[in-house]
Amino acid sequence: MAVLALASASGSPGVTTTALGLALLWPRPVLLVEADPTGGSGLLAGYFRGTREYDGGLIELALTASNLSDALADVARPIEETTVSFVAGTRSHTQASALRDLWAPLAETLGELETAGQDVIVDAGRLGLHGSPQPLLDAADLSLLVSRTTLPHLSALRSWAEAFQRPALDWHQSGVLLIGEDQPYNARDVTAAVNLPVLASLADDPGSAAVFSRGAQPPKRFETGPLARALTAAIASIHSTITRRRNELLEGARS
Repeated sequence: MAVLALASASGSPGVTTTALGLALLWPRPVLLVEADPTGGSGLLAGYFRGTREYDGGLIELALTASNLSDALADVARPIEETTVSFVAGTRSHTQASALRDLWAPLAETLGELETAGQDVIVDAGRLGLHGSPQPLLDAADLSLLVSRTTLPHLSALRSWAEAFQRPALDWHQSGVLLIGEDQPYNARDVTAAVNLPVLASLADDPGSAAVFSRGAQPPKRFETGPLARALTAAIASIHSTITRRRNELLEGARS
């Protein structure tokens, strides 16, 4: 499946929660990269509830003088009892500028992990911020904008969707991942408003989401609940979308 990037157009719709939820249910080994330029690790402070200290991450990659692939392996940390590993984000937003020259070579290195049987999910945070990891979004096999369905979120989403039509943004393929469909608008409404396909919709399930966002105890039937089912369906949609695009590119190259 290769590289998936998640970002938001505004607010806090749940990019980090969604990225982690997808990673933990991913069918192959996967590396989760916290590339949100706002600083602070949502995983260390949230999912791990501060029980794991920062001991390496993106800033060490930016400062390394060694091979980037080797350095990436050195800073990646496992999530025990899963096939997920992660690279922690910066400790402060003031470090974002130090990552400017890291994004392009890191994008190339992440793209090479598929040959070793590992996929990548990038949490790119909010678009348009200083230090935003646009090269990671540009290079991803699929970039998804995570959005809720309220008017403020959709207004910001539409603004960025219009920008996607310009040459300045070179996303290979983009779409929308909705959280809380029908609150109040549905996928068809969103597609019509922003001219981007809605590839998946996640249930607005605060109790289950809290497991990923702040390490809460799983509620009853968590593994078969609405959020887990929706994440599984989203993974299937992501996989089929990337596969279809690759097949189209292959057919285009042959013709």
